[in-house]
Amino acid sequence: MAEGEGVADQGIRVRLDESASRSDVSALKAWLEREQLLEELRIVERPRGDVPDGHMGVAMEIWLVVVSSSTTVVTDRLLSHITRAVRAWQDNRREVESGEPPQVRVDRVNPDER
Repeated sequence: MAEGEGVADQGIRVRLDESASRSDVSALKAWLEREQLLEELRIVERPRGDVPDGHMGVAMEIWLVVVSSSTTVVTDRLLSHITRAVRAWQDNRREVESGEPPQVRVDRVNPDER
């Protein structure tokens, strides 16, 4: 998060595997942005922090960050909803594009990683 953008108490990271293209990352982000339950979250693409310098391919991840302390959505419910949304995106991608969609891992953000 950039300085001055509010304090995030909770967050969820969505990582696509090495087979993901830039369009996969953008399409999944757009899919998540349309989810009504996620309207109060800031959804951003960012470079993965676990990829060594010189890595070939797309090394991006999507972070969903709760920026409002007044939200009533809890992290467990968000995690479950985001996981279902990612599976729906994968199913949709299978229908509209050839080949298997990338594997995706959804997990809580460690506050030390922000």
